[in-house]
Amino acid sequence: MKFLYKTSKDSNFLSLTSLLIGILILSYQDALIKFIANDTTFWQLQFIRSFFNIVFLYIIVILFQNKRLLIPENWLPVTIRGAMMVLCMFCFFSASPILSLSQMAAGLYTFPIFVTILSIVITKEMVGKYRLMALVMGFIGSIFILQLWKEDFNLYQLLPILAGFFYACNIIMIRKYCRNESPVALTFVVGILFFISGIIGIIFFEFIFEYDQNFTIDFITDGWVDLTMIIFLFIVACSFLNIIGNLALAKAYQNAESSWLAPLDYFYLVFACLWSKLVFDVWPENIEFAGIFLIVTSGLIITYREKVNNKNLQKLNDKYINQ
Repeated sequence: MKFLYKTSKDSNFLSLTSLLIGILILSYQDALIKFIANDTTFWQLQFIRSFFNIVFLYIIVILFQNKRLLIPENWLPVTIRGAMMVLCMFCFFSASPILSLSQMAAGLYTFPIFVTILSIVITKEMVGKYRLMALVMGFIGSIFILQLWKEDFNLYQLLPILAGFFYACNIIMIRKYCRNESPVALTFVVGILFFISGIIGIIFFEFIFEYDQNFTIDFITDGWVDLTMIIFLFIVACSFLNIIGNLALAKAYQNAESSWLAPLDYFYLVFACLWSKLVFDVWPENIEFAGIFLIVTSGLIITYREKVNNKNLQKLNDKYINQ
């Protein structure tokens, strides 16, 4: 029973371990999806994976004997936030057949830049010189990753950065409207929306949409393909990894301050590079490493400045209350 009464140090160690395990699992799931992208379609993947996500979540709440965990307190903001995640995953995985895993990951991890920009636009938040410098640094890093000067550059390479934008929208929604929602409910609603989007995509691309195969990616513009048993099991495995990885992250952020854990979230980029090498034998170019470094540094500066600003705001509030 001793483990139930952990010291602060033990709690931080547990959070760190949970975070790294969660990131490792989710990065492997992303590598697995890229690995099978030529043998399935995005819509088929979403349909099957989200179906098992919903099943796994339902089993979890049955085991804990609390079905109310699945029900959000406020459906509208949770649904909007879920739609942002659907768009994020669409943009993130769309170009997986043609981009490296490290390029996809670096594009997604521009989200702190977009969070800062959206905070300026939506909440009229003032941005100091350090965060402004971080925005410029992150923008330069994105250019290094995209390598706009190459002859073989195409617009598909912008999709992971667009995924970063939608992920930032998701974060803004959680901060402003979904802060008190159960993580299980948030995940459950996303699963339902993924399932619905999978059905719509399958119907649309299988029976309605006609396309020029020379200008499209089959992973997106095909609705349904015949699956081998091994590919089907890979998709089920992706669902299981997705649930376990997200639960590990939720556990991490429940036991420690997000400002302490946020910088460590960038280990996803390290794991993505490792899986890219181990699974696909692709290692980022030097210019891509430089871009990753700039994006990570930018995110860390933004995270640190937000922490400083929050502390200063808390001091002002405490001073006002004590007057």
